Amino acid sequence: MFVVSAILHALQISFFMLWEVLWPLALGFLLSAMIQTVVSKRAVASALGKPDLKGFILACGLGAASSSCSYAAVAVARALFRRGASFVNAIIFEFASTNLVFELGLVLLILLGWQFVAAEFAGGLLMAVILWILFKVTLRQRMVDDARRQAERGVFGSTHEAHGEMDMSITDGPFLSRIFSPRAFTAIAHSFYMDLHALYVDLGLGFLIAGALAAWVPNSWWQAFFLTNHPTLNEFWGPLIGPVISMLSFVCSVGNVPLAVVLWNGGISFGGVISFIFADLIILPILNIYRKYYGGRTSLYLLGVSYAAMALAGFLIGGAFQLLGLAPTNHHVAVFETQPTWNYTSFLDIAFLILMAVLAWRFLTTGGLEMLRAHARRPAAGAKLAAMQGGEMERHQSAIDPVCGMTVDPRSAEYRSFQKGETYYFCSAGCKQTFDKDPGKYIARAKAAPGA
Repeated sequence: MFVVSAILHALQISFFMLWEVLWPLALGFLLSAMIQTVVSKRAVASALGKPDLKGFILACGLGAASSSCSYAAVAVARALFRRGASFVNAIIFEFASTNLVFELGLVLLILLGWQFVAAEFAGGLLMAVILWILFKVTLRQRMVDDARRQAERGVFGSTHEAHGEMDMSITDGPFLSRIFSPRAFTAIAHSFYMDLHALYVDLGLGFLIAGALAAWVPNSWWQAFFLTNHPTLNEFWGPLIGPVISMLSFVCSVGNVPLAVVLWNGGISFGGVISFIFADLIILPILNIYRKYYGGRTSLYLLGVSYAAMALAGFLIGGAFQLLGLAPTNHHVAVFETQPTWNYTSFLDIAFLILMAVLAWRFLTTGGLEMLRAHARRPAAGAKLAAMQGGEMERHQSAIDPVCGMTVDPRSAEYRSFQKGETYYFCSAGCKQTFDKDPGKYIARAKAAPGA
């Protein structure tokens, strides 16, 4: 009976936290989907070609505008690198797209307060600057060349790669007509549920683990671990241990915010919370993807420079907020005790659940499920063989879906269309249906793409 009661208590805390942040999460996903609908990944890649100051600024800005889950962000970074972006800018873009994003700020605001939002964005920019400097000082061209050779092999890293490659942006016509068109409605619905599909496991794990830790681990244990009886050591220890905890948690993206709440409630320093949140891109599964994408040596290099940038940024931001009197001193988090009531949170949650249902209807009636299934399939054996036998064979054995931008193996593609003497291949029936409504538009976009 005690075990059942403990599990129910943990689940209750998890649900309370989820209910508090449901509408901010949905709003963040919606804004991200709208941005993806009007901003082309091809245009992003062309803007990030040089590792100079302009490229750095664009990488931060475009990354923040292209928010995505950590796995998709890593896949997007490789896709940008292969399309011509510099390695430095691709990695900066990747970190910005998970640490400088709107939904992360909203969830932090609801669960922890405005000070953490301000520190997250200021620290995120500082971390990007530190990373850029470290790359300038330590990154050698030989390592970049090795990383590019490995990236061009197209080794399968995760099931989120197709989501990272997908580009359903609408770039023709005035902005308002694009964003409010039926095509945009479809693209927003697809991007929304593709993002949600990529993140639901991490979000679920984040809330469940946070609920379990809050219910089962006493604060006295956390306080001893974080050296709260030694304030000076606590300020140094927090930013150093925060990324390590994140790395071992296997939880990334917005899903690690509930865990950050538990750590703050347990006594980790203000800077430690910030460095913990930054570290979603060095969790063990993503380090393994780095190894597949860029090689073992480069993955270890990315771990080293990333950890240094996260820990230093967390320490500096924590110290700055302490000196300015902005860092909160009360570690008690009320969300663990806040039960759902008929307040603005509940009404907004219900409103966004209705909106999500409308988007789900559009997603399901425009081939969304078929696209998800197509994206989840691992590359066919023939495509793998083509990648191993050289770039020329790979060029003839692969094609780009002109609607979503996904790489498709022509020999196994079920959906295709013959137009003006050329065959176009699609990842799903939904993409083919979209293409058939206006083939001229997608043919022109395919021919205008880099490398076409």
